[in-house]
Amino acid sequence: MSVESALDIGLIVTSVLLIVLVLLHRGKGGGLSSLFGGGVQSSLSGSSVVERNLDRLTIFVGLIWFILIIGVGVNIKLS
Repeated sequence: MSVESALDIGLIVTSVLLIVLVLLHRGKGGGLSSLFGGGVQSSLSGSSVVERNLDRLTIFVGLIWFILIIGVGVNIKLS
């Protein structure tokens, strides 16, 4: 498997995962995350543990996606 193929596959996987994670976030009226316990609000914090973990996971996947985009751009530039 070449580096180009690995970058392309990684980009596709992270893109789909990022779309799913963004759709899971709770909006103004609630979202899909409320199905998994995200609708229960803690009185001490602004968001539940599920929402915070979903935020962290979304940011992490977004950073990986961004790094892959840079990698694809560098790969095209060097080709």
